[in-house]
This record gives sequence, C-alpha cells and structure tokens, in this order.
Amino acid sequence: MREYTTVEVEGIVREEMHSDLERLLREGARQMLEIALQEEVDEYIKQHQEERDEHDRRRVVRNGSHPPRALVTGVGKVPVRQPRVDDRREGAGFTSAILPRYARRAPSIDALIPALYLKGLSTSSFPAALQAILGDNVSGLSPATIVRLKKVWEKEYAVWRQRDLSGKRYAYVWVDGIYFNVRLQPDRPCVLVVVGATHDGRKELLAVVDGERESYLSWRHLLEDLKARGLTEDPCIAVGDRALGFWKALREAYPRTREQQCWVHKTANVLDKMPKSLHVDAKKMIHDMYLAPTKKEARKAYQRFLDLYGAKYPKACECLRKDEEVLFTFYDFPAEHWAHLRTTNPIESTFSTVRHRTRQTKGCGSRTATLTMVFKLATEAEKQWRRLTGYKLITQVIEGVPFVDGEMKKAA
Repeated sequence: MREYTTVEVEGIVREEMHSDLERLLREGARQMLEIALQEEVDEYIKQHQEERDEHDRRRVVRNGSHPPRALVTGVGKVPVRQPRVDDRREGAGFTSAILPRYARRAPSIDALIPALYLKGLSTSSFPAALQAILGDNVSGLSPATIVRLKKVWEKEYAVWRQRDLSGKRYAYVWVDGIYFNVRLQPDRPCVLVVVGATHDGRKELLAVVDGERESYLSWRHLLEDLKARGLTEDPCIAVGDRALGFWKALREAYPRTREQQCWVHKTANVLDKMPKSLHVDAKKMIHDMYLAPTKKEARKAYQRFLDLYGAKYPKACECLRKDEEVLFTFYDFPAEHWAHLRTTNPIESTFSTVRHRTRQTKGCGSRTATLTMVFKLATEAEKQWRRLTGYKLITQVIEGVPFVDGEMKKAA
C-alpha cells in the first residue's frame, strides 16, 4: 500500500473539507430559496382566499410542487422544488417575483433586492439573505455596498423617467395605484403604475411615480409628463379601477381614449356590500356578465343581477350601476384581447407578492429608493411578460377598424 506524504494528506483533508463545505452551502441555499418561494406563494394565496367559484371552492389554491429543477447558484447547481399554484381566475396567473418561469439560474441581485426592500426588509439584513440564496458571489455585499448599488439604480430610474417617448404609440394601457409595506410620505402614500401595449402586442412599463391613488392632480401630472415627453397619440383603451382619480385626468389629456372598468376591482367592490353568504351566487352572476359571448347577453346578465338584488342590497347594485357605461367597452375590441382588457392583471401579477397586505414597516422609506425599487422589480418582470394573444389585430384597432362583439365589422 502506498504511503502518502504529510503534504498529500493535508491536501486530501482540505479537499474533503472543501467538498463538505460546498455541500453544506448548497443545502443552505436550497433551503433558503424554498422557504422564500413558499412564503411568496402563501402570501399570494392569502390575498385571494376570499375568491370562490360557483361551487364555493377557492379559485386560488396550492397544488403540490413543480418537479425539482437545477438552478445554477453561487455555490454550484442546487435542486429546487417550487410550489405549484392553481389560479382559476379569468386572465390571471401566479408568477414568482423570486424565481420566474423557466429560470435556470438563481435570481439576480437586480430582482432580489427590490423584492426584499418592498417586503420591508432593512438594508442591514440584505447581505445575509442574499448570500444564503446566491452563495459566495455576494459575500462582499455589505450594507454600504447595497446602498451604493441602490444609488446606481436611482440614476437608471432618473434617466428612464426622462426618456424620450416621441413616436411611441400604445394601443392599450393599464393603470393602478399600489401600496407597499415600505411607508412613503403621508401626502404621497402609493405608487402610480402605468403599463402599455405597443402595436406589436408587447407590454412595456410606461410610468412609475408616487402620488395619491384617488387624486386627480397626481394622475394629471403623470399624464402631462408623458405628453410633454412625446406620447401624443391617444391610447385606444385604458383599463383600471373606477375609484382612481385617473379618469378625469385621462379625459383631459387623451380625450379619444375609451374607458374600461377592471372587473376584478368591480367584483370585489360589489361583493363588499353584500353578506358573505351570497358571495358565491352573486359572483357567478357577475361572471356571467363579463364572460358572455356578446354585449347584448352581458347586459341581460347585468339586468338579472339588478332585478334579483336591487331591493335588498341597493348599495351593491348602485356600485354596479354607476359604472354601467364602462363595464362592457371591451366588447368593441377583438375577442382575442378580451382576457387582457377585462382586468388590470399585467400590473396585479407583477406586484402581487410584494404589495401591501396587513401592516407596514415602522420606518418611513425613502421616496426615491422606493420608486427605484418598484422600477427595478417591474423592469425585471417585464423581461418575462408575454405578448398579447392575437397581437396582429392591434394594427386594425389602431387604424380604427370597428369591432362588434369581438369580431371585425364587415364593410357594407
């Protein structure tokens, strides 16, 4: 039997120790990722736990896990099992902000830091969380380094906010005001977000500013800024919650833009004015409105709801009735686009796992830092956004070709 020298023995021991350490780090990275993914899914399901179908079954549920996939991390390949979510809501679906679909590498710092910040994690806690997920590649990330990185992103956001929009045309836009765990200034409590769809069906982040969700002035300043930077063409349709102060500002800035009430917001607002015992039946009747094949059938379903509940629940019916003129606008657009135009899902799906849930962090977040993190999170998500179904029809929409009940109207 061969005898090893002292140097050779020390080398073998070091290799074995290094191998054991790598295995330990990989196991730690796997556990950290899976815990973070599980918490993300738990928050998403909790947010939608009150949404049920006609059989009183939850529309959003956990459904086991996806098969493990090997992710390349800072400590080598790590097998990660991601929770599976069944989201049966119209035009909706869960997309992880931590681990996007088809990703084969651990999340980038560009995606992780914004998500952690908007969840309320302090800067001093970032290095430990990031190293557990990304490995030794981030071992040099001190709180001071994180602060410097945020400064770089703030400059990116500042340049993006001033970018030239001349020649741009967005056929469709979605708008919403979003609250996060990080508190902003009392007079500008939320982030106003606008997403647009171009002529080729690609969704783009159009605006991220702070303001008041219901404030006409906040939205007017946003739209005036877009016009000043060259966005002079009216979008064909805007989709959002009617409680926003956006609509008055829209009529002044882009008077030819059609208006569509988000059905997710409207459903929630109507049900909030009815007893929970009626939610399943009432929700089914609301679904019959916006899932009807024609506007005529939709209006019949609308009237059935008012006839049935008008006497006993006048506030719920008034909530529905006051927006009648903008509930069914989507029927005048291609049927292939209806699922996109009925809700603000492009915004909801992007921020669903980090938006405000039950409480905010104690400290007041930097206005600039928070806007920058929303910008970075959205631009990372933007890379995963899919084209609109039937995007080739957008050209006809822009050219003013009429559609009736989703079908192109034939010339007389």
